[in-house]
Amino acid sequence: MKKRRLGKSELYVTEMGLGAMSIGTDEKEALHIISAALDEGINYFDTADLYDYGMNERIVGKALKPYRDSVIIATKVGNKWNENKDAWSWDASKSYILSAVKDSLHRLGTDYIDLYQLHGGTMEDNHEEVVEAFEQLVKEGYIRYYGISSIRPNVIDSFARKSNIQTVMMQYSILDRRPEEWMTILKENNISMIARGPVAKGLLSEKMLEKASASVKEKGYLDYSFRELEDTLHKLREIFSTRSMNEIALQYILSHDVVGAVIPGASSVKQVKENAQAVRGERLTDEEVALIKSLTKLNKYEHHRI
Repeated sequence: MKKRRLGKSELYVTEMGLGAMSIGTDEKEALHIISAALDEGINYFDTADLYDYGMNERIVGKALKPYRDSVIIATKVGNKWNENKDAWSWDASKSYILSAVKDSLHRLGTDYIDLYQLHGGTMEDNHEEVVEAFEQLVKEGYIRYYGISSIRPNVIDSFARKSNIQTVMMQYSILDRRPEEWMTILKENNISMIARGPVAKGLLSEKMLEKASASVKEKGYLDYSFRELEDTLHKLREIFSTRSMNEIALQYILSHDVVGAVIPGASSVKQVKENAQAVRGERLTDEEVALIKSLTKLNKYEHHRI
């Protein structure tokens, strides 16, 4: 599988990583999923301390321990579970980041994290303090690089200007093209986008509208009504009839050079293999990319503007 460089870092990740959030808590099945990803040549694994109360980090760390020197592990910080583990609160303080990283390292069973990401954030956070924490962790060798996971335009702009982030993780798909507005600022600052949610909750998979939830059927998806969604998906299916919807969905994202990697989640070995095959598929031509853009909406983030 081809690799891309994340930002200005020395991290070269496969074009598809594994978003570990959906691997579940059945350790045996989760290990099968991670093993399948390794078999497909994937070297980039994304988790977070929030997922399954830290169990996700433990499973990922255990599975990757024999391959630690050849894989890239990314995790996240900022969301703190309460004692009852029935709710979490946001904490982007320097003291919390410096403390939480050690818990993540312990669960992952490693002495360094390749990419440490702020798991959200608002303009109310002290961004300078967050950067201080990350830079200290880099200096001390606990992390190699850092980034943010945020869809808020004003937060992205702030960190792009004030920090040495290498990545911004954003929800991005053919049906959610909101990140395209921010590709210029990322490119200007040599920051890579990590694209999550590439198949739009299954709507861009082979099952298409079979994956539509009751809410989507009633209210639509983002700024698509359900009727518009039906029309758009059927047109895509008709035009690209010789290729899988997965392939079109993932190749569209990878057609943008600011994207460092796409990280679809997977709850089965089959999904890992299907997504890996899609990423290895034929690249979209410039004309095909333009056609997809003409058929879909250039959505825009209406909140958290600068």
